[in-house]
Amino acid sequence: MAEPDRPQLYLITPPEFELSSFPARLDDVLDSHEVACVRLALASRNEDRIARAADAVREICHAHDVALVIEAHLAMVARLGLDGVHLTDGARSVRAARKELGADAIVGAFCGTSRHDGLSAGEAGADYVSFGPVRATALGTGDFAEPEIFQWWSEMIEVPVVAEGALDAAHIAALAPYTDFFGLGEEVWSAEDASARLAELVAAMAPDRA
Repeated sequence: MAEPDRPQLYLITPPEFELSSFPARLDDVLDSHEVACVRLALASRNEDRIARAADAVREICHAHDVALVIEAHLAMVARLGLDGVHLTDGARSVRAARKELGADAIVGAFCGTSRHDGLSAGEAGADYVSFGPVRATALGTGDFAEPEIFQWWSEMIEVPVVAEGALDAAHIAALAPYTDFFGLGEEVWSAEDASARLAELVAAMAPDRA
């Protein structure tokens, strides 16, 4: 079981995966770890492909009593029986998503490196905001969310915060006191044994108790 003061796990699916193998990998990870939420984050724009993936992943998640949200595709949430949506445009769509999905659905907002966007998303009704990546990479603009944004948020704002993107054990250890969730995707799925890799990252959250 998770320590009460340890951040929770928020898994992000790969942008592409095989329906013949990924659900079993996900099932193994959920068997081995306490996970709060899974995000279906496919790069595909094919509705049928997304729907089939959602059906397979939803079955695994709900069997483990884990919430499943979908990235960006608000109109597919109700149709696919999902628990909510992860918006990728900061605060812009939060009010519309909340109105569309109702009070019980999960509405999360990725706010990049913008504290202002995070505040606006929280005020608009987001259940959580996420910031990232947590360190500079060659992808995108090279901007990253400084540790200070998480420290400030944890002290000043009640809306839960997710740290995601380019996480490693060192950054997880540094941010663990200041974040409510770690959003982990490729950091886990790139390993041959995803469950073992996640165990290593979980240990970094509280090395003195590992």
